[in-house]
Amino acid sequence: MIFPGAFTELLAQSVGPERAKTVLEALQGPPSVSLRLNPAKLRECPFPDAQPVPWSPWGFLLKERPVFTLDPLLHAGCYYVQDTSAMFVGHLFRLSAESLEPGAAVLDLCAAPGGKTTDLAASLRERFGDRFTLIANEVIRSRYAILRSNVETWGDARVGTVSRDPSAFGNAPLFHALVADVPCSGEGMFRKDAEALAEWSPENVQHCAARARRILKDSWPALAPGGILIYSTCTFNAVENDETVDWIIRELGAEVIVDKELAPAVKTRYGYLLLPGIVPGEGQYCAALRKKGSADDIPLGNPMTLLRAEQPVQPDPGYPRVEVDRRCALQYLHGDAVVLPEGAPAGLVTLCYQGQPLGPGKNLGKRCNNLYPKAKRIRMDIR
Repeated sequence: MIFPGAFTELLAQSVGPERAKTVLEALQGPPSVSLRLNPAKLRECPFPDAQPVPWSPWGFLLKERPVFTLDPLLHAGCYYVQDTSAMFVGHLFRLSAESLEPGAAVLDLCAAPGGKTTDLAASLRERFGDRFTLIANEVIRSRYAILRSNVETWGDARVGTVSRDPSAFGNAPLFHALVADVPCSGEGMFRKDAEALAEWSPENVQHCAARARRILKDSWPALAPGGILIYSTCTFNAVENDETVDWIIRELGAEVIVDKELAPAVKTRYGYLLLPGIVPGEGQYCAALRKKGSADDIPLGNPMTLLRAEQPVQPDPGYPRVEVDRRCALQYLHGDAVVLPEGAPAGLVTLCYQGQPLGPGKNLGKRCNNLYPKAKRIRMDIR
């Protein structure tokens, strides 16, 4: 992999020459593979020899990459495939969210494809049960469809999805916490995304920094005074990271609330950098801030209602559940007609794999009509 000279210079300026050398060497190697469990559905990692991720109670690093598409548990929402470095954003949220109370309303501002949304959902549910609201937003409609599908698969009824420009959240405070994993130059994803490397330029770095500041300025009124902001990027440079946080502090009015060593993340002036070669995952930056002021006397509306958020999770229809083996589960997920085990009730049923619901079917006896959504069906060869 050949990097632009301007990139290596900016990397050295941002993380130091020795760390820059470590990063560049690591980016020549293969990426790691990891996942994060859905604790509402699964508490033990289904893959052998997986190693826990130190900063995620549900994260696991795998020794090799399985064919995730051919695992019915993935389609049941039992886990989400996510880079270990990206899980650090959820870690920083948990460290920052001690001030949140039952009924907390949280906005994931740039949410697609849904990794951080599902991490936030698990953290909020573990702490508050049903007493929270999480809105996942994605302005780009094609990416919104992916977000909505992933949130639906995860299966938490307290998570709603919307597709709004950040300026559309209005001038009244709606949220106690805002997570902004802003679009960036993607330096931290170079070994996973060749397009990010091809599109990199100093001009694009400046463009991304300006866009991040516009997004934050436009959405800032929706965060209640005293509310939490988790700002993150998947890039290394200080322009999009610490310099943008410095702008937030000066121009929007905020203060850093997590300011201690969190090894193996590299502590920067305002936040934390996860660097390939020092950690197993990709590049990630995040910082935790609090908006100045107090929200004690400011009543917040219900963002799920006010924003007309879509709740992708549908109520359990209450169909009889039928347990199927892996082969039958994959046939069902592929969109094929299947034959259910002898004794399965006739009519509408819910097919399950290892106790986890996959979706509905209509059992006719000799075969079962497949009612699994076409948009979610496996397209690869399942043999």
